[in-house]
Amino acid sequence: MDRLSYDSWGPADLSAPSPRGLPTVPASVGLVLEDAESGWVGAVTRIEKSGGMHLITLEDRRGRSRSFQLGYGFLVDGRPVRVGPPAPQRTAAPPARTASGSVRVEGMRAQVAKASRIWVEGKHDAELVEKVWGDDLRVEGIVVEPLHGVDDLAAAIADFGPGPERRLGILVDHLVEGSKESRIAAEAMRSPGAAGNVLIVGHPYVDVWQAIKPSTLGIPAWPAVPRGTDWKTGILAAFGWPRSTPEDFGLAWQKLLGTVRTYADLEPSLLGRVEEVIDFLTA
Repeated sequence: MDRLSYDSWGPADLSAPSPRGLPTVPASVGLVLEDAESGWVGAVTRIEKSGGMHLITLEDRRGRSRSFQLGYGFLVDGRPVRVGPPAPQRTAAPPARTASGSVRVEGMRAQVAKASRIWVEGKHDAELVEKVWGDDLRVEGIVVEPLHGVDDLAAAIADFGPGPERRLGILVDHLVEGSKESRIAAEAMRSPGAAGNVLIVGHPYVDVWQAIKPSTLGIPAWPAVPRGTDWKTGILAAFGWPRSTPEDFGLAWQKLLGTVRTYADLEPSLLGRVEEVIDFLTA
């Protein structure tokens, strides 16, 4: 029931509007109201819901407070209104994100490719980087290219001819201290123009497949592959997947890649290195 009945406007006030036709004003802190029945005038200082009813507290100019039930029987600037519940707060939708977690740049066309490049060891590495960081790289105009191995990395860098406007970021598999890859990287950094213009980073995994978190695949850990067994062959054997032809390996990778949705599906040791390369090329 509304607090003030229709005839509360007084028997002499025959021109008073029907309460049902009054404008509704949402309660808000600071709104000045007059209670038509008691004549109490004050600003709203508190709004609460108690026992299924909305109550407001009005504080007058002397600092005294009284509580009233929301509804009819209030005046704003001398005009009768119905005071309703507070307007719902509109929360801004979170910004759209790319798979890498960056804020998506809406409506922006891909930039013309810059001379700088990201090199990765193979096709699977390139596809994984593209899936997670592709939107970011198109905005920056950075192209990812597979190397198909790093055995002759120094010669590849020399042919590229790096410089201040032509930089290289290179992501190497199994780049750990004492590995063959670490020696190749050290030699490659002695190539002409490499200093300051080439950044070689790497992850600790034998293959980029392993940079996908086991939890993303629904397994507790990547299977252990016996020493002397090709790593990918051993993985497919452990999964019970076909492994006789190159097509089998390609289909297996597509299954694994299909589980990756965002950066959260990848190991931090890969995430950090790719972000480092992107920062190097776009600084």
